[in-house]
Amino acid sequence: MLDQFRIVTDPVADSVGVSAIFAVLPLLTLFVLLGVLRMRAWLAGVISLAVALAVAIVVYSMPAGQAFLSATEGAAFGFFPILWIVLNAIWVYNLTVVSGHFDVLRRSMARVSPDMRIQAIIVAFCFGALLEALAGFGTPVAVTVVMLMALGFPPVRAAAVALIANTAPVAFGALATPIVTLGTVTSGAADDPRLNTDTLGAMVGRQTPVLALIVPLVLVAVIDGRRGVRQTWPAAIAAGVVFALGQFVASNYLSVPLTDIIASLAAAAAVVLLLRIWQPAEIPPLHVEAEAATDQPNGGGAAARRSGPPEGIGIGENPAGGGGLDAYGKGTATIEQRDPPAEIARAYAPYLIIIAIFSIANIGPIKDALAKEPWTVVFAWPGLHVLSASGKPLSSTNFTFGWLPAAGTLMIIAGILTAIVLKVRPSEALKAYGRTYVTLRHAIVTVMAVLALAYVMNQSGQTNTLGEFLAQAGGFFVFLSSILGWIGVAVTGSDTSSNALFGALQVQTATKAGLDPLLLAAANSSGGVLGKMISPQNLAIAAAAVGMAGREGDIFRRVVGWSVVLLLIMCVLVTLQGTAVLDWMIPS
Repeated sequence: MLDQFRIVTDPVADSVGVSAIFAVLPLLTLFVLLGVLRMRAWLAGVISLAVALAVAIVVYSMPAGQAFLSATEGAAFGFFPILWIVLNAIWVYNLTVVSGHFDVLRRSMARVSPDMRIQAIIVAFCFGALLEALAGFGTPVAVTVVMLMALGFPPVRAAAVALIANTAPVAFGALATPIVTLGTVTSGAADDPRLNTDTLGAMVGRQTPVLALIVPLVLVAVIDGRRGVRQTWPAAIAAGVVFALGQFVASNYLSVPLTDIIASLAAAAAVVLLLRIWQPAEIPPLHVEAEAATDQPNGGGAAARRSGPPEGIGIGENPAGGGGLDAYGKGTATIEQRDPPAEIARAYAPYLIIIAIFSIANIGPIKDALAKEPWTVVFAWPGLHVLSASGKPLSSTNFTFGWLPAAGTLMIIAGILTAIVLKVRPSEALKAYGRTYVTLRHAIVTVMAVLALAYVMNQSGQTNTLGEFLAQAGGFFVFLSSILGWIGVAVTGSDTSSNALFGALQVQTATKAGLDPLLLAAANSSGGVLGKMISPQNLAIAAAAVGMAGREGDIFRRVVGWSVVLLLIMCVLVTLQGTAVLDWMIPS
């Protein structure tokens, strides 16, 4: 084939090191534009995509036609399945707003505890983990961030809390899709029978629980500093310990796909039970303090004041009269208002519907049937012909279009049932659907641009170059392996994509360096979850959800420090697991 392209990892001076200088340019461009120049995420994504295309064509000698086709496949993957589920998940949320039942849900959760710090643990950490377990791909951030705003959190803080909370459960998200993917791509990369979904899940289940112990404490620190940690640590510890134990036990002894469902429900129950016998000594007026901070010259409040409520998301709209939000996202309804039990049941109904639909769709025989034609179609991307460095066709050039079993399609079914249960008229439901797309228009461009960038980098050989460059570290690579996963998720926004990108490379490198391939493969996924909070598409989703589209840089600056600190903790843990100190933690 005339345009067929074969990946070369050392196109510049036959040197991986020199080539890596060029391969990293798209990533540097993306992070500088986003974090330093604070450019709009969609524009930063488009510019970085242009840089990736230029590097692919000029430096890696990828035919222009193949490079652009690669970008189109990445953009298509960005919309389906990733944006497909985010858009439809937010639509389901919008239906609860239109009907007025979101305020009922907010008051119900607020009555568990009036303390915003504990509300963050319940909503962002526990409920967000449940959403991650069922759907993943940005859904927890999209839903929990607006729930936090409805509870009175300022926009930037709500976004930061939602993003930081979406870490520990990510590796087992979407019914352990990242782990399943990791098992698929690593099974033939080394002669090691442990490289399967169950054992990889068990290994990850001995790493990410450490994050679960820390993240709830980080959340209360982000919300209320040292005072928050000092006053609410019992709830944070209870949530973290129970979630960690749930993850470990489920992933090692029960079911890898059900790991996050078990852990999240157990953690939520633990916090609720704790609150029956314990309450914080003080419940500070964080609404007032947050508003006062907006009056400070460097308080970051101006952007929040200008942004107002998320356009089209429907915050503040409440035909049922159950209160709403003011321009700052602060709840105007008092939590003393009592709702009838039937209305509370309806408020929780959408999430129960989602759980039921996803559970049914993942029953063995049903899941297997939906994975076949005509419900799922796999086809080669037209005109795209890329070979790996070994001369084999890249599997990533095949596009899987599972139109019915896709999580986004299941969300549409859930939305239709939700509209019926909440008595939303078809015309109102359609208007809410249209508003969802309008609201997320910039996020749509961002996600599609960044996934296009990831595909170009992957299929041109740029990511392979970076991987091989890091692999030259030899034994020190055990420390760097988590960083490689972190880079993968930061770029693609998906632990699944990062595992597909670097999973086999981790195993091959481990084999060459005399390291444990199971450990490094798991580290790719466990370290990757910490890149989720700084990935441009997740930042764009969070910013759009809180009405701050174009201010993704502000949110990035609030979370990047925590991302790096938690990543270093994971790097140290993996390094110790690779030595005699903690090697007993690796499954035999």
